[in-house]
Amino acid sequence: MKKKSILLCLAAALLLGLTIRPGLLASATSMSSITSDSIKEKQEQIEQAEKEKETLQSNLSDLKEIKENLETEKTNLTNYVAELDRNLSDIEDNITELRQQISAKEEEITLTQAELDAALEKEENQKESMIARIRCIYEKGQPQVVELLAGSESFGDFLNKADYVEKTVAYDKQMWEEYKENRQLIELCKQELELDRQILEQAKTNVETEQANLEELIAQKNQDITEYESDISNKEQAIKEYEAELAAQNAEIEALEAAIAEEKKQILASSGTVLSYDGGMFKFPLASYTRISDDYGMRIHPTLGVEQFHNGVDFASPKGTAIYAAYDGQVVAATYSSTMGNYVMIDHGDGLYTIYMHASALYVTKGDVVVRGETIAAVGSTGRSTGNHLHFSVRLNGSYVSPWNYLSE
Repeated sequence: MKKKSILLCLAAALLLGLTIRPGLLASATSMSSITSDSIKEKQEQIEQAEKEKETLQSNLSDLKEIKENLETEKTNLTNYVAELDRNLSDIEDNITELRQQISAKEEEITLTQAELDAALEKEENQKESMIARIRCIYEKGQPQVVELLAGSESFGDFLNKADYVEKTVAYDKQMWEEYKENRQLIELCKQELELDRQILEQAKTNVETEQANLEELIAQKNQDITEYESDISNKEQAIKEYEAELAAQNAEIEALEAAIAEEKKQILASSGTVLSYDGGMFKFPLASYTRISDDYGMRIHPTLGVEQFHNGVDFASPKGTAIYAAYDGQVVAATYSSTMGNYVMIDHGDGLYTIYMHASALYVTKGDVVVRGETIAAVGSTGRSTGNHLHFSVRLNGSYVSPWNYLSE
């Protein structure tokens, strides 16, 4: 009788949680701590997505403000074109960044969806395990804990049964905690997915808006240049400006040629090797084009109405069309000017150079060695240009020559 009383007291103590060992509790919560870390990480990802969404909504170009700022530059066409091209470049950069963000967000959505699917599968397995546990208890019955412990044959038997009860309770508790935390993770995954999809749609909308801004500014630029050059009151001034710009353009190119010539002299003086043109035919400098909008030679300027020498061939082509290096050589310039826009100049050796003007993007930098057919830029309408095209020039020993001497369609 005394033994049974002692065992009953021990059983009651166990039920009150006085005999639960720290080691078992640690075992029961180890899986839970991993899940908690996952939940914390997911909450941080959601906070980041919220900030990303706010930033995305405030990063669109202010077309009205851009136009207002440009109005102050219209009295000076050179400054106006340069400022407008800078704005166009900023919008282009924003579109590129948005497209990269769209690509990254689509990958994030795929990963989060996979994470959600895994959590849902885990939830289903947890449900099945708990249902099986409940069914087992219902079908086989489970003796009362106190009766189980009180029926111990000895103190050692009591401890064994107490350990079994303790582990059973801890296991059931762990299963329940894991289930609750997995449910929380599922809800967070769904929340993150919804946010990411909203960000993705906003980014796609922003691309469309920025593209429309880009097209509107380009159309405005074309219209303003044409109106400025066609205005009778501006005609004389426009002709002087145009001639001054051509002179500045030639001076810029001649200075580059002079610097290269001096560099070659120094290389030769030190018994080095310099570029040498082997006489091969050029590759056509464009992936595709629609027409020759202006050929090489003397022509009547379309808006100024004066006879001018056109120092290259203009190939009308869609924006973004690949521009190729016509022949092997070294890039001696890859920069911007208000007349040539974004342009590339390549040294092919023996005083022979090619120039590619009005690009929307440059893919090479000064000093790069390029090979025949390598993509060096993309067609655009930067600089003094009123439509997407490539202005392709060839210079030999300091003078412009017909590009048709070196290439054929």
